[in-house]
Amino acid sequence: MNRIRFGIRLKLLLLSLFLFTIPWLGYQYVWELESYLRTGQEQTMEGTARAVATALHERPSLFDSQSSYLQDVKPGTDLYAHKIIDPIQLDGLLDDWVDYRHLSLLYSEMQLIEQNEFYDPESFHFEHMVGQYNKYLYAMFEVVDDHLIYRPKNSLRVDRNDYLLIAVTDPQGAFRRYIVAPQQSGWVNAYLLDENPESLRPLTLETAIQGNWQETEVGYNVELRFPLEIMSSKIAFAIADVDDLQSKARKYIIGTANPNKSDSLGTVLVPSPEIEKILKGLKYSNARVWVVDKHMRVLARSGSIQDATGVRTSPAPRKRDTLWRRIEQDWLFPLYYQILTKPPAGFVDELENAYALKGQDLAKALTGDASSQWRLSPDNKAVVLSAAHPIFIDEKVMGAVVVEQTTHGIRTLRNRALEQLFHVIIAVVLLGTAALFLFASRISFRISKLRNETESAIDENGKILGNIPRSTTQDEIGDLSRTFHSVLDKLQQYNHYLENMSSRLSHELRTPVAIVKSSLENLSMEQNNGDDEQEKQQYIARAQSGIRRLSKILSNMSEATRLEQAIQYSERENFELAEILNGCTEGYGVAYPQNQFALHTHGIRKTLNGSPELFAQMLDKIIANAVEFSPKESTIILSLMEKSGHITLTIANIGPKLPDNMHEQLLNSMVSVREHQTEQETHLGLGLYIAKIIAEYHKAKIHIQNREDEKGVEVVIRL
Repeated sequence: MNRIRFGIRLKLLLLSLFLFTIPWLGYQYVWELESYLRTGQEQTMEGTARAVATALHERPSLFDSQSSYLQDVKPGTDLYAHKIIDPIQLDGLLDDWVDYRHLSLLYSEMQLIEQNEFYDPESFHFEHMVGQYNKYLYAMFEVVDDHLIYRPKNSLRVDRNDYLLIAVTDPQGAFRRYIVAPQQSGWVNAYLLDENPESLRPLTLETAIQGNWQETEVGYNVELRFPLEIMSSKIAFAIADVDDLQSKARKYIIGTANPNKSDSLGTVLVPSPEIEKILKGLKYSNARVWVVDKHMRVLARSGSIQDATGVRTSPAPRKRDTLWRRIEQDWLFPLYYQILTKPPAGFVDELENAYALKGQDLAKALTGDASSQWRLSPDNKAVVLSAAHPIFIDEKVMGAVVVEQTTHGIRTLRNRALEQLFHVIIAVVLLGTAALFLFASRISFRISKLRNETESAIDENGKILGNIPRSTTQDEIGDLSRTFHSVLDKLQQYNHYLENMSSRLSHELRTPVAIVKSSLENLSMEQNNGDDEQEKQQYIARAQSGIRRLSKILSNMSEATRLEQAIQYSERENFELAEILNGCTEGYGVAYPQNQFALHTHGIRKTLNGSPELFAQMLDKIIANAVEFSPKESTIILSLMEKSGHITLTIANIGPKLPDNMHEQLLNSMVSVREHQTEQETHLGLGLYIAKIIAEYHKAKIHIQNREDEKGVEVVIRL
């Protein structure tokens, strides 16, 4: 009967499955909660907009401005008086207009009213805007004029120079024209003109219209102020440019509308103080409220979107300073808000100084249907909900009410709910983690036991001392234990073969060596046949060469074993590294005259604990290897340096580079990368292996690599 096998991964998966349901449930909970809250907020906003619009229905006196009844609004002709926070100082410097300059309009070729010469935009144009503060209307003009002509002081004419023309209709509907034509920079007043539109004859000085005409490097600036009581909603401004001092003829007139025709005047919309009084009480409604006309221009507003958070959230109750409270504040909440987002203290409001609104909800409201819309702030920090409701007068839409709020209140409520939910999630995760920890501890104990059994089966030199017991557990660790048992069994058999191979090889080699040697001795004793003497000597030389090679093979094969035995019985002593290097380097110059040797100790004094003879033997093996692969007359450099708190000895030579993937294998036994061998020399690849054994005895690491300049190889010994 086959038993069902439960692997480790399957067991961990089964235990972890229930943890995946927690974030899913939390997500569903938060989504439903926020969805319901947003739906409720949207309905509340629509109700607020409906209530405000109800207070404005059928009240034509609030929309008695002629601009409110226009069928179409022409930008630049129909003006909007932006609400000014502080009064303007009439000095002609325009410093007080800095916060509103982005609302000004450019008047150029498209606003030409009269043109007597070819128009050059660089020679004459201006920027203009109007604003309202209390009961006054302010106007600014920044004029670019290549030739500024003032009115002569002895001249009664006001049209033979640059001038500003103003046309309005007074509250009784009468058409009035005023002109500003200064004789120099400074304070100015306007003159009331004759009623004849063709005449520019000044009648009286109008001191109610005051201002300042200030000359600039590129033209001049004009700032004006006049009370709203002298005008209705119709107005026009025009500036005439005169450049020729001889003819004094007008070149151009550019303006908002033709000031000489009463029926062509534009309009100016001033925010309604009556509507603002109605909205004043709504500043406590936790919303921003706009009232716009049918051209989407703002008539009044109340409240700030920064404070309109939607759902009002009471501050969290203050808890006692307990251990759990400190854990929440210092550990849990900082962790939660890596995922959650707190409502920002401030965000970019693109409608902060808006004089006209736009949006699908407002466009639909102006067709007669209430609507709402969600939008993101420009910096993506806030979600704003707006609801619009139409205002009806005589069954016609005269404007709309727009109410705005952010979702900061909803986000705050959501965060509080998630804080409590995360508490529960953490508790469940901790319990699940504890269960998994116990299970993992059991696995860790079994793996550690298998590791200890494996380590005890092999000694430090790699000799197999025994085998590990076979496991009967039907999982991955049990399979691993049984695999280790099988592998160690096979390795033990192979090691037994290797241990006997040396003695067998020695026995097999010594027999032919003895036969060859005895034959050569007999051959040397033959003196009878003198004719074959030279041929016999050749045979003798070849046989003796073979004997030497066979003997060297036997000596090299047993050298590593003898060295390990010598290391075991050698006594450690302290010796100076620099002295050993100096002595060995001098000896190498004598032993290898075909090469040069350079030693750089850089003044480093290092005392090692070990065997100076063995250390010199390690250097001999490395130097012999370097000499063999170096061209004649080349220099082998021994360098002692200190890097990262460690002493390194580098032996570098010029020559062929190491083959790829052979850097570490060259330190193993019986490994050689020589392309050819001479008949006189035998290489078994034991030299660097012996050097590695000696380096480990001195607690050093040896590494072979190609030089950075790619000109050869270097051996690095890290002490």
